[in-house]
Amino acid sequence: MEFINENYIQELISDSSLKSIDFQKDVIEKARSGKGLSLMESASLLNINSEEVLEHLYHTAKEVKEKIYGNRLVLFAPLYITNLCINNCLYCAFRKDNKELKRKTLSIEEIKEEVEFLVKQGQKRILLVAGEHPKKSSLDFIEQAVKTIYSVNYNGNNIRRINVNCAPLSLHEFKRLKEFDIGTYQCFQETYHYDTYIKMHPEGPKKDYNWRLFAMERALEAGIDDVGIGALFGLTDYKFETLALLQHAITLDTKYGVGPHTISVPRLEPAFNAPVAEKPPFAVKDKDFKKLVAVIRLSVPYTGIILSTRERAELRRDLLEVGVSQISAGSRTSPGSYKESQEIMDEHQMEQFQLGDHRTIEEVVSDCCDLGYLPSFCTACYRSNRTGDRFMELAKTGNIGKICVPNALATFKEYANDFASPETKIKAEKLIENEIQKENELSQKRIRKMIDQVDSGERDVFF
Repeated sequence: MEFINENYIQELISDSSLKSIDFQKDVIEKARSGKGLSLMESASLLNINSEEVLEHLYHTAKEVKEKIYGNRLVLFAPLYITNLCINNCLYCAFRKDNKELKRKTLSIEEIKEEVEFLVKQGQKRILLVAGEHPKKSSLDFIEQAVKTIYSVNYNGNNIRRINVNCAPLSLHEFKRLKEFDIGTYQCFQETYHYDTYIKMHPEGPKKDYNWRLFAMERALEAGIDDVGIGALFGLTDYKFETLALLQHAITLDTKYGVGPHTISVPRLEPAFNAPVAEKPPFAVKDKDFKKLVAVIRLSVPYTGIILSTRERAELRRDLLEVGVSQISAGSRTSPGSYKESQEIMDEHQMEQFQLGDHRTIEEVVSDCCDLGYLPSFCTACYRSNRTGDRFMELAKTGNIGKICVPNALATFKEYANDFASPETKIKAEKLIENEIQKENELSQKRIRKMIDQVDSGERDVFF
């Protein structure tokens, strides 16, 4: 019943005809239309070795990303509510056999304190993350957590959208999760290679490959029309993982008319007492990582590509140039660590994995301005029913920007007014004015009206 065709993927990887430079150039030219690529065409791009063709790939990936998403970068932060887990994933610090890990499940009051910290930093979008545990990460607890997060308000500022990364659910449970008013449901297959998957997940519910593989179908059938997929690169050959990830995206889009709203590309990083994470079986070099991100952008042009703070700031800057459209900022990967981030704590004894980018959200925002990217805190699509097939239609046709640009600018102005230092605010206002000047006269009037509303004290201005 699996739709990941391992034999076909391996044939594509080893097909010498797909290494033809002329064919690869033709595929890149085709990709410029922003209509996506077949699995065979994607495989040819993963086989690029020529520096000249690689540069052509990168340039085209940036062009396609900007055609659909412009220079906008959506910012968010993960919020870990528990690191208790009954699985034994060999690459994860949360695995149940890690007896030295400090375990913690946040109370509702602690969740509120964490969210207050994030709101006061300027965050508007949260990814709720929980280990898999029948009691500590039950749907009842997740529901309480979601309600608590949405209830926090600081001078008109609040978390406006919660995306959820939790263990796969049944169809009935997904229907209930939808009632919590979440945004995107996110779940990573980790590795699509069956034998590797079984080896890496020796115990716990997660060892059921198919239950996890078909989670997105159950979520979509339950009415959660925005889903996010991903793979943990480093567990098996990156070419295989990328093509399987794309095959998953193609399958969802073909069957439901709704491909993945987001694709995440975490790379295996060191994790406390997780032996596989210390020495990845198939460590992905920076150059190959950049290539696979560019290939995903050209293959699934409508999707939001998410890059976490696992990666170094320097590499994150580089990957923004080839298709990344969403980034976490000021992240912590252990329960309770936002509130305690300025106190003395041995975070490595609690976190899921080590971070590569330790900058604050303001430092990330300031850097984005310097690089010419527009930080966006917009959550308007979720609250205007521009989700699922409606969002896909706008993204696939390149029309999403007509809505996103004004909303992104209004939310960035809100951030600048409420949270930015004087230096960052100067950068923000300059960037905002430059972006307004790029728009036509009608759009400029709409945006300036929204900006005036924000300056007069209104919050959460969007259309």
